[in-house]
Amino acid sequence: MRLPRTRPRSLAGQLFAMQVVLIAAVVAGCAVFAYVSGSAQAEQTATRQVRAAAVAVADSPSVREAIRTPNPSAALQPYAEQVRRDTGIAFVTIMDTERRRWTHPDASLIGETFLGHTEEALAGETFTETYTGTLGPSIRVVTPVRDGDRIIGLVSAGITVDRVSSQVREQLGALALAAGGALALGGLGTYVINARLRRHTHGMNAAELSRLHDYHQATLHAVREGLLMLDGQRRIALINDAGRELLGIAPETEALGRTVDELALPAPLTGALLASEARVDELHLTAERVVVVNTRPVVGGERRGTVVTLRDHTELQALTGELDSERGFTQALRSQAHEAANRLHTVVSLIELGRVEEAVEFATAELELAQVLTDRVVGAVEEPVLAALLLGKAAQANERGVELELAEDSLIDDGALPPSLAQRDLVTILGNLIDNAVDAASEGDGHGAAGTVPAQRTAAQGGGRARVTVTALADDRELLLRVSDTGAGIGPEEADEVFRRGWSTHGAGRGLGLALVRQAAHRNGGSVELDRAREGGARFTVRLPLGDRTATEVTA
Repeated sequence: MRLPRTRPRSLAGQLFAMQVVLIAAVVAGCAVFAYVSGSAQAEQTATRQVRAAAVAVADSPSVREAIRTPNPSAALQPYAEQVRRDTGIAFVTIMDTERRRWTHPDASLIGETFLGHTEEALAGETFTETYTGTLGPSIRVVTPVRDGDRIIGLVSAGITVDRVSSQVREQLGALALAAGGALALGGLGTYVINARLRRHTHGMNAAELSRLHDYHQATLHAVREGLLMLDGQRRIALINDAGRELLGIAPETEALGRTVDELALPAPLTGALLASEARVDELHLTAERVVVVNTRPVVGGERRGTVVTLRDHTELQALTGELDSERGFTQALRSQAHEAANRLHTVVSLIELGRVEEAVEFATAELELAQVLTDRVVGAVEEPVLAALLLGKAAQANERGVELELAEDSLIDDGALPPSLAQRDLVTILGNLIDNAVDAASEGDGHGAAGTVPAQRTAAQGGGRARVTVTALADDRELLLRVSDTGAGIGPEEADEVFRRGWSTHGAGRGLGLALVRQAAHRNGGSVELDRAREGGARFTVRLPLGDRTATEVTA
């Protein structure tokens, strides 16, 4: 039977075990070092103690006087024992230069030969040695007793090694207690830290965290939606490849840690990213794209940041515009079919009444009116997409009572536009400009999609038919598209705002047309200019370079 696989210990558990072992090793090392250091220090202390005692006894005048007496032991033995008891050392032995003892802690050994070396002391030096004598191994100091320049005796003071070791053992007990406390305190601190780490890592082990990180990175690079995470200070904490592309951040630009204000995004988009409340499916424009923005604050007792998702809406917006145009064309064709049926009935009725000449004259006049603009557009604009767009928009304008005319100086030869100039961008630019102009001319009091406000009335508005004039001209250097109308025009105070997304007098959901025009012109290195037409309405001029595609600043 195969045993179940044991799940590896969590990362917090592994770190806890390693930290406990490390703390134990550090404490043990410190204890050993303290023991060795304490032993050496105890030995040095004992050496200084016995040396001081030996030198003090050797320098005592009473010792020199007692040595000169016939029985030095009688005076020196009580003195030596008093010094030994007062200093706490093991022995104080005073001897003659022949090493015969005058004093000893064991009185029975007085008069016997001192066990140890005395050569250096007889030579006038004070020295230290460890030697095994009658009391066992001891640390001893031997120093001469001088009477002027003559050495008349020797003094040896010592402390047993057992006593030094007992002092070290007492220190070792306190050291062990301190080491145990340090180990317990370190283990408790490590446990608390690792318990918190376990909560933050959700009990996962190192392999699981590594795998999670790999999946996280793969997901960020694979997902097509833009993902942006901001911390509590509105700094970028995370951004994926799609987010960089949608916001126009170059791959080589370091974005992490930068604030949203440093990205040089349009003001409405920056405001949406910095908003404290959630935003749902808001439409915003960057320099080259239309993006749908969703934001949600991350809240956990305090504001921790914001999660932002971005969806590319550029293609969908362009398709929506094309669909709107198709719907307009369909409605125009339906109206024209209805109007053609009425005219055909009129022609048939005139024939039935026997008024054939009048029927022919009526039908011919209608054909001429319908064919004039077609011939003019086909003759001047050989670019099929633009020609079809102009004819379709003319039909739509006619249904709204607006005359769309092509300026006399319009001319676009076949092949004049390079393949790099996207046809969809041409449709976006010219289609939105014509729609705005038709709105302005038909209403006579403002631009619906463009967002114009009432200005001054013109003579054309007072009595003439509403009209939109289109100029389409291409040469070797640039393509010029100009659209003017007989509407109310745009006041100077509003000229800087008409290209802003959402600026409209027709309510929410409008005001995107001119923003898309500026975006498409900028994308193709062109410019957009706004001024007043001769008829008093607004006139928009778009210039797109056909040779050097160096981007120029979009002006308004």
